[in-house]
Amino acid sequence: MMKVTVIGDGAFGTAIALHLDKQANIEVRMWSAQSEQYERLSVDRENKKYLPGVPIPESIQLFDDPVKAVAGADLWVSVIPTVYLRSTISRFRGLEKSPAVISLTKGVEQNTFLRPSEIISEILETDRVMVLSGPTHAEEVSRGLPTSVAVAGADPILTSMAQQVFNSNRLRVYTNSDLVGVELAGALKNVIGIAAGISDGLGYGDNAKSALVTRGLVEMARFGVAHGADAATFNGLAGLGDLITTCFSQYGRNRRVGERLGRGESLQQILANTTAVCEGVTTAKSIYERSSKMGLELPIMTAVYRVLYEGLTPIEGVQQVLSRRSGSERW
Repeated sequence: MMKVTVIGDGAFGTAIALHLDKQANIEVRMWSAQSEQYERLSVDRENKKYLPGVPIPESIQLFDDPVKAVAGADLWVSVIPTVYLRSTISRFRGLEKSPAVISLTKGVEQNTFLRPSEIISEILETDRVMVLSGPTHAEEVSRGLPTSVAVAGADPILTSMAQQVFNSNRLRVYTNSDLVGVELAGALKNVIGIAAGISDGLGYGDNAKSALVTRGLVEMARFGVAHGADAATFNGLAGLGDLITTCFSQYGRNRRVGERLGRGESLQQILANTTAVCEGVTTAKSIYERSSKMGLELPIMTAVYRVLYEGLTPIEGVQQVLSRRSGSERW
């Protein structure tokens, strides 16, 4: 029997643990960073804080001790928000030599601009790191609603193994050799998700939102290609697929942040009343700083950054994008 440890007990960590628990011949463990949350999960057998209404079966083993959580595990699945990733994954340093790890985190580290897989590889001293990404809201995955994802990595043997572990009649898994593109797509789409939410909050309708998503995808690909990614990746599940879900779903945290901004709330008010981490808020800052240094033209993502951090109003942000000189659609 294969042993898989899910590192992280948020909504998506819980959803992935539930999905893996339904797979044949897999023993699933889920690790909590906080002992208080571990105790609540152990008593309630339900993640009332992040994924209420979905029972956690007894077959999923719960841990708050890193050593016990990964002892003898064949695969680690990291589902830690980027802002906490470095400090959290450090608790697993040295527990196993060169572990195989799949990262489900979508973001980039501030200041260093390292992707989650790079942080994991650095801290755990392993090159056996993969990335899984695509349209996967926890609320739907946890209930077994169908979707598809991409798993990317440099080693085709490892990605094939991950594909077999995660693939089911509810979660179809495709392999992809473009780890950089898959990982950047998962980060960038959150920034466009905020922009889509702003459009919703301002009441701009379907035409505006569809145009925004289309041009946002161009910006994602432009940024990705400049960092060595394959442009085709952004038309796949980790790019267009996840972007659509993020921009249109009722569950999209980043879209909700944007919608509240569009309705007049400040970022401080929104974050003060939000329990879940919204990766797009910090990613927008990192992308802006990086693209400015590189001279990349990203008008939508730049406007999002200025609304979030420079006091630009959402309407002014829209006007800033629409008042640019018109050019060719091809980039």
